[in-house]
Amino acid sequence: MILLVEDEQLVLNLTERISENLGYQVRSVPNSAEALALAEQHGQEIRLLLTDVVMPEMNGRELAERLQAANSQLKCLYLSGYTANAIAHHGVRDKGLQFIQKPFYRHGLGEKTQEVLRGGNEKSM
Repeated sequence: MILLVEDEQLVLNLTERISENLGYQVRSVPNSAEALALAEQHGQEIRLLLTDVVMPEMNGRELAERLQAANSQLKCLYLSGYTANAIAHHGVRDKGLQFIQKPFYRHGLGEKTQEVLRGGNEKSM
């Protein structure tokens, strides 16, 4: 199961549809508060957090850290339309973190998702 968190509704809908077409079960929410609530319900079922980096209230990195505190097996793939330099201050360009630049194509998202799911746990940076 993928937990998708994206505050832009069009991007949320498109990414959810792409991920489902790739064969993943997806739960999508528009903000971190709903993501935390959903994670409480589904806990260990969630294998991947696919989250926007820059969001109101809590950025993607902070969200990932909170969710991984409860689920140490949770992997994370960050996405953003901002340049690498613009998101560096959110701590997402740190070594060992997985990132995909928006806009992305179905093929690119599929490859990156598989890479993250096959790879090691992000917390072992």
